[in-house]
Amino acid sequence: MNLLNALGILSLSFALVACQAKSESSDSNIPDSPIQEWNATVYLEMQNQLGEGAIWNHETNEFWHIDIEGKKFFTTNIQTQEQKSFDVGQRIGTIVPNNLGQAVVALQNGLFTYDFESNTQDLIVNPLDSLSNIRFNDGKCDPAGRLWVGSMGLEQEAYRASLYSLDQGKAQQQLDSITISNGIVWAKDQKTMYYIDTPDENVKAYDYDVVTGKISNERIVIEIGGLGYPDGMAIDSEDMLWIALWNGNMVGRWNPQSGELIGKVDVPAHNITSCAFVGAQLDSLIITTARVDMSEDELENFPLAGSLFVVMPGVTGVESTFYQTGPRAQ
Repeated sequence: MNLLNALGILSLSFALVACQAKSESSDSNIPDSPIQEWNATVYLEMQNQLGEGAIWNHETNEFWHIDIEGKKFFTTNIQTQEQKSFDVGQRIGTIVPNNLGQAVVALQNGLFTYDFESNTQDLIVNPLDSLSNIRFNDGKCDPAGRLWVGSMGLEQEAYRASLYSLDQGKAQQQLDSITISNGIVWAKDQKTMYYIDTPDENVKAYDYDVVTGKISNERIVIEIGGLGYPDGMAIDSEDMLWIALWNGNMVGRWNPQSGELIGKVDVPAHNITSCAFVGAQLDSLIITTARVDMSEDELENFPLAGSLFVVMPGVTGVESTFYQTGPRAQ
């Protein structure tokens, strides 16, 4: 099915030409100090109910993302615009590539390996098997190749969820009393992990040990301040955090050292869910959005909600780490 938008965008580079940068924000919720601002444009027009899980597969030259409520994940070839969809039959919280050319998917009833050749999914482990009305949500791999993935209640009940790490096929609970586990990234020096529990409306940092995978010394480094609810997150080559804001119509760029908002990507959708730097130079940011939790008026005002958007912000991202299925090199 042809998912290109009606404007006939034929390539990512063409879409980027339309991105216009502005020098400062006029939004009253934004700090008074000037920040850099960009406009995102449509990359692919879609109807994702709950688009999420943005990640760049640098080995296959594909952008991967999921539709949680659609129970599917998608792979999109950036050069050819070819998009494939894969139905997994249950809610899917995140997807990451592994080192064997497969995918690891966090489904409602466990963590699975998805094999593209056979189109089959094999259970790795299910740390949620004794819990009711809980599903997996966002996750990413740490610099050592462990998958960190969190959970949430189906009714978004407070403090029922957890954050887990998956290492060599074994899951370990790392944090508990979480409500909606979301964005997670690591600094380039591999000593700090940043993490979002959405209702807290902040970003926490932890000291991170790449050898053991242990985290410690929790502290708040960013207060979102009523701009929206922090959802998915990416990190750039300057260690700045790009945070998608649910109910916020934007992706913000924050400095985790100062806690300041230093950039803002305006997105013509209401619920912004995740983002990832893509391309050979990792210089383009693709943004996922959702259609759920919107009123009829909001859907009328944001008819492109659920689509993929793109912006070229003038900074580059970092390569995503894949899940390591075998022993790590010492």
